[in-house]
Order: sequence, then C-alpha cells, then structure tokens
Amino acid sequence: MTRFVLIQTSHPGNVGSAARAMKVMGFSELVLVAPRFADVLCQEETVAMASGAADILARARIVATLEEALDGCTFACATAMTPRDFGPPVREPRALFADLAAAPAESAHKLALVFGSERYGMSNEDVYRCHAVLSIPTHPDYGSLNLAQAVQLLAYDWRQALGGFPVQARTADPRLADAPAVQGLLRHLEEALVAVEYLDPAAPKKLLPRLNQLFNRAQLTVEELHIWRGIARAMLKQSAALAGTSATGKSGARDEA
Repeated sequence: MTRFVLIQTSHPGNVGSAARAMKVMGFSELVLVAPRFADVLCQEETVAMASGAADILARARIVATLEEALDGCTFACATAMTPRDFGPPVREPRALFADLAAAPAESAHKLALVFGSERYGMSNEDVYRCHAVLSIPTHPDYGSLNLAQAVQLLAYDWRQALGGFPVQARTADPRLADAPAVQGLLRHLEEALVAVEYLDPAAPKKLLPRLNQLFNRAQLTVEELHIWRGIARAMLKQSAALAGTSATGKSGARDEA
C-alpha cells in the first residue's frame, strides 16, 4: 500500500491534479494535512483538475497533523529541496524505490510519500518524522517543481519500481487488403487520374503497373485502402465541380453572344 500525503496545500487545482497523477499510476490513498480550504476536496477547481479521478477525492481524508496522516505507515519519504543540518538521509528516488521494492513481501513497508505546501515546503519538524528525504534530480540552476508535477514524477518512479504497467499499443485495423480489393483501388485511381488529366488513357505507359507494385510492397491494410479510395473520390468530385463551372461559364458566354 502507498499513501500520498499533502501538507497544508493552498491551491485546490493542485489537489485535483495530484489525484489525477495518482490515479494514472494506479494509486488511490490520499491524505491532506490541514489544507488551506476545509472544503478543498469538493471545490469546483479541484474536481475539474482531477479530470476523472473524482473517486480518489471521494476517498481522500483530511487530518490535522502529519502524525495522524502517517498512522499505519512504516516508511515515510519527505520531499524537501532545502538541506537540513541533520535529519534523515537524502536519496535519489529511483535508487531508494528500487531498494524498497526489492524487500521480501513479508517485510514490505506501508509507504508514505509526503509533500509540503506550495508556499513553504516542509517544516524541519515534519521532515524529521520521515525516514528519508527524496531529492528529484533537476537542473542545478532551477529545481522548483509544481506540487502536482512532483507527485506525478514520484508516482511514476514508484510504480516503475513495483514493476510498472504493460504498454498496450493501440494499432489500426491490421487486416491486409486482398488482391481484388487492390485491383479495385487501381481502377478507381485510374478513373480519378484521367479526370484530373494526370493520366492519358491513350498512352498510359507503366503508371498503373508501377502503382500496383507500390501497393503490393506497401501491403496496404483495409483501412489504408479506404483512405486511398477516399482520395480518388475527392479527385473525381473536384474534377466534376470544375467541369461544371467551366460549362456554366461557356453557356453564359453563348447567351451573351
């Protein structure tokens, strides 16, 4: 189990965005510590920025102190930019997460990822309650991250350490067009190419056989064949429209004469 803890958040949009960041990585437990607005979980901006993660907001809890938020957690990670004179060790997220994920199931931690307020970060007292401080590697000249961005980065790294999710590529219709369908396309294209005066039917030379070979090498799918059919239809439609315009113009000229 993993718990995301947000301390004294001041912007409702960040709460909603954090909920969305959690959900896309498969996490659901959100606890807010003394947020600026007591009704932040149901504010319009919060719900809008959650964008489909309203269930995370519905289950979220609001507590008064970090001590309450960490109840039941066995390992807490602070996110703090400012170095402390003493306190928990500072770790790079991926390295620490790899260590935590490698632990045997019977000794696996109930992990808490703790984020400070947008304006002040985390207090020393809150950092000292944690077992480690996570430092997200950033450009040395500018390391300030938006709260929701930090939640997304750590949620992603932790999910990857846990094994991640399989990538399911969305592919087009894989069916290949058969030979008769390709020949039908060639006849359609021939008609369109003649209509736009690209192909001379009296002297076609080798254009159509070359197109035939091109389509064979490409191994057109059914969807791709339909696209080419659509192009041919558009060419014929445009050619007919231009022919109609030309005929109308000629007719008008005769009338004037």
